[in-house]
Formats: sequence, C-alpha cells, structure tokens
Amino acid sequence: MKVVAFNSSARKDGNTASLIKMVFEELEGEGIECELVQLAGMPLQGCRACYKCYENKDRKCSVTKDSMNEFIEKMDEADGIILGSPTYIADMSASMKALVERACLVSRANDNMFRRKVGAPVVAHRRGGATHVLSSINFFFFISEMVVPGSSYWNFGVGKAPGDVEGDQEGVDTMHTLGKNMAWLLKKINQ
Repeated sequence: MKVVAFNSSARKDGNTASLIKMVFEELEGEGIECELVQLAGMPLQGCRACYKCYENKDRKCSVTKDSMNEFIEKMDEADGIILGSPTYIADMSASMKALVERACLVSRANDNMFRRKVGAPVVAHRRGGATHVLSSINFFFFISEMVVPGSSYWNFGVGKAPGDVEGDQEGVDTMHTLGKNMAWLLKKINQ
C-alpha cells in the first residue's frame, strides 16, 4: 500500500510538512509506503473549465505546461492521499486550490477514479481559520467518493515559525492518531 501526501505550503519544510511527517511515522510503522510531494515554488494554475478531460477521458488534465498530470498520476496510483495546507486568509493555499480543482475534475471525468481511496486533510495555522481549510479539503475528498478517517481532534497543528507545531502537543497527538486510523482504514479497505 502507498500514501502520497502533498504539502502546499510556500515553506518547503515548514509546519505543514512537519505535520504530514508525523502522520507518516504511524503509516510507515504499519508498513505503508509514503511519499511527500512539496509544491513550494511550483507554478500551478487553477482549472480553466475547458472540460477537455471529459472529452479525452485519459486520466489527465489537458493543461500540460505544469506538473499537474504527474501529481494526478501519483494520486491515481496511491491507496491513500494526504492533502496538507497552511491556513492563508482562512483558506487553503493557492497551490492546493489548483491541485484540488484540476484533480477533482479529471477524477470525475474518468469515472471517479479516486473513489474509495482514503483521504486525509492536514492543516497548519497560526491562530484561526483552520476549520475552514479542513472543510475545503474534505469537500474534495467527499465529492471524489473517498473515505476519510477521523482523529482525536481536528487535523491541524498550531505554529507560526517553522518547527513551532512540534510544540503543539495536542496537534502532535492528533497527527499520530490520524496516522494510526488511516493505516487501520487502508488495511481494512485493502484486505
């Protein structure tokens, strides 16, 4: 089994990446392969609503000037998907928004190709707005017919400077519980 995670923070190895790695500790401890994709510095545009993916039905976005098709392929091949975003103006980052817009339409155009994969949102924030980001990411999972595990609290950690989330014990515990629940769910689905 494999889980691919996307860190959409502008800080490549900041708090969002730290939270994702906490989830990975539990997944890897259960023998699940994990891959982290860092979106920092990658120019990604949102969906153009051209609907070529519905015409082509080739599991790809018709826009080929960026790395989006590589990311969609990684999502297609994975059993589980983690989408990690910092909280920017009480919402997900622009690169995460571009990823979910385009991946969602490609999935729906291709018989809901993410159906029954396990999805988990991971959110970093300084003070507020994280529940909106969590909801926005979950909306992608739900419309894609994915299965979302719960945790001991909402899937976010508090911190401003890189590494601060490691001092948020409740956030740390939440990520580890999320990793355990995601591993359990992946094993149940893939029996």
